[in-house]
Amino acid sequence: MSSVHDHNRRAWDERARKQQVFTRPASNDEIDHAEGLLAANEWIEGSVRGKRLLCLAAGGGRQAIRYAAAGAIVTVVDISPEMLALDRQVAAEKGLAITTVAASMDDLSMLDANAFDVVMQPVSTCYVPDVQPVFDQVARVTCPGGVYISQHKQPGSLQADVKPSARGYELIEPYYRTRPLPEVVGSRHREAGTVEFLHRWEQLIGGMCRSGFVIEDLMEPRHYQRDAPTGSFADRSGYLPPYVLIKARRTSQNMDADMSKRVVFVG
Repeated sequence: MSSVHDHNRRAWDERARKQQVFTRPASNDEIDHAEGLLAANEWIEGSVRGKRLLCLAAGGGRQAIRYAAAGAIVTVVDISPEMLALDRQVAAEKGLAITTVAASMDDLSMLDANAFDVVMQPVSTCYVPDVQPVFDQVARVTCPGGVYISQHKQPGSLQADVKPSARGYELIEPYYRTRPLPEVVGSRHREAGTVEFLHRWEQLIGGMCRSGFVIEDLMEPRHYQRDAPTGSFADRSGYLPPYVLIKARRTSQNMDADMSKRVVFVG
């Protein structure tokens, strides 16, 4: 495990112990009505009941619990043992069966190929320096025709200043930055204490395609609110949508064939 992975593991362990944002389990209402709530998501394509579902980098007692309550056969992978402990705790309280695996999102070698019908990944790719291995790993464990639904931090949002200037929210980080982003304090768009990286659109969208996925849909969840206080999360989201949600489908059984089709154009 690299120093970045180890740092983020410890950071999320600490965030879970302190019950900070994104480490709070699903509510009783969300669990009790999970099947109905999830059915409203057209991307899931019907009921998840009986489907093999991977919740990737999704510990914390929320994602996996809701899908298990809706009848899915759930495996949750997370780098943080403390986040996975929350999943086991809530699952035990609710009498739900889930499998927890402590691992990084870019190394799923402990999971079988073609093992999942659906892979769900909340915002998390920002915590690895290279997103391509993540997509390669997801492609390997997703069955042909399976669906990969993932959410990511938009690169423009990670480039921009946390605080507004007289001209709005200005870009202060280069688009082609490869080093970790500077530490941040007091931002709802970033998680203090973690190491984060900016991934470009060609790495996000292109990376999925190069791993054997076809992009079927894309959404920018709306967090903007009219008349929100200047400098607030809702105000900044009106200038720079913080997230992108992507639906992709696994198209091939042969990962080696997919990898061999990667072409670099030189102009």
